[in-house]
Amino acid sequence: MKVENIFCELQKEMNALFKSAVCEKYFSGAAVGVSLFSGKKRETFTGCYGTPSFYSSENIHTSTFFDLASLTKPLATTMAVLCLIKEKKIYPDEKIGNFFGSGFSLETKDITISDILNHSSGLPSYRVFYKDIIGLPLSERKERLCQLVLKEPFEYTPHTQSLYSDLGFMLLDSIVEKRAGMSLEKYLQKKMPEYFGVSKGLVFNPMEKKITNCACTEKCSWRKKVLCGEVDDENTWAVGGISGQAGLFGTIESVVSITNHILDVWLGKEKDKNIERETLKLFLESRKTKNSSWAMGFDTPSPEYSSGGKYLSRNSVGHLGFTGTSFWIDPDKELVMVLLTNRVHPSRENNAIRKFRPLFHDKVIEKLGLAEKEAKE
Repeated sequence: MKVENIFCELQKEMNALFKSAVCEKYFSGAAVGVSLFSGKKRETFTGCYGTPSFYSSENIHTSTFFDLASLTKPLATTMAVLCLIKEKKIYPDEKIGNFFGSGFSLETKDITISDILNHSSGLPSYRVFYKDIIGLPLSERKERLCQLVLKEPFEYTPHTQSLYSDLGFMLLDSIVEKRAGMSLEKYLQKKMPEYFGVSKGLVFNPMEKKITNCACTEKCSWRKKVLCGEVDDENTWAVGGISGQAGLFGTIESVVSITNHILDVWLGKEKDKNIERETLKLFLESRKTKNSSWAMGFDTPSPEYSSGGKYLSRNSVGHLGFTGTSFWIDPDKELVMVLLTNRVHPSRENNAIRKFRPLFHDKVIEKLGLAEKEAKE
C-alpha cells in the first residue's frame, strides 16, 4: 500500500482516538507527528486535535507551541552536551568537581557527566527548590540552585542503580553555560539554528518572545493563574524559564524535525557538523547501569510495560514530559512518533495520559503495518 493511503487510514484512526480523548478530558488539545522512511525519502503525518484550553474555541494548529517539559533533557540539554563534546570543551567522563567550587562532598565531586545523563548519579529525583530561591535576585538564583543540589545527600550509591533525576540536569545547565560561555538557549541557537529559535519552533520563554499561540497547562495555585506560554515546572520558572531539566517549548513540526534529525544522524543518513555520529551512537546505544532503561540523555522501552506500547524495537529511544508530551525513535523501523498534549490542564492530577500513551503508539504502528515485525515476546 502506498504511504499516502496508509496515512489516510492513520488519519481516520487518529481522528477517532483523539476525539474520544478530548471528550473524556484527557487533555484539551494535542498534536501528533509520525515520520517513517519510505523508499528514498522520509514521509511525515501530522494531526492536530482539540483546543489550547478547555475555555477556548480556537483550534490546535501545527504552529501551536506546547510546554515540552522534560523533553528539554534530550532535545536541548543533551544536544548541547553533544555539541560541546565535538568542540572538546567537555568530556563524558569528566567529573562535576571540575565545574563547581567548594561546598559539596567528595562523593558528589566524583559524579561524572555520563552519570547524570544516564540517571545513575545517586542524586534524588526531585526537590522543591523554588521556595528557597524565589526571594533572591534573578541573577543569583541559578548559582544558589546548584549549591542546593550539590548539598543533597545521595539516595543510593552512584552506578549501582538508576533513578530518574531532575537535579542532575539542573547541574548540566550550569555546566553548559560555563563551558559554552553563554546560556543554554543561546548556545543551541548558535550550534543548531535549523531547529532553535522563534521561526524554527523550539524556544524557551515564549511569552517574552511575544508568542501567543500556546497550549495552556495547569492552574497554578501560587502564580494565581492558568499557565499559558509560561513554563509549568516551578524550579525552572524560578530561575528564569531556562534550565537543563525543563523550559523548552515547541511545535509539533519542530519536535518531529529535530527527532528525525537525531534518527538520521544515528543511522548515517545525515551529517551534523556540530555532532559526531559515533558520540551520538554511544549516547543512544549505551546501557551502563544494570537493570536500567536509561541510555545517555534518552530513555529506552521498559521490558514489561512501556509508554511506547508493545511494538517498539528494543533499540528504540525516547522520553516523556510531565505536561503530557513524548517522543519515540525506533531505528529498526526507521520510525519517529511524537505526541504533544496538555494533559496537566487544568490540573496535574489528571493521569489519563498513562493509559493513552501506549494505546496511541500501538494504534500508529498497527496502522503502519509494522506491528508484527518487532512485537515484544
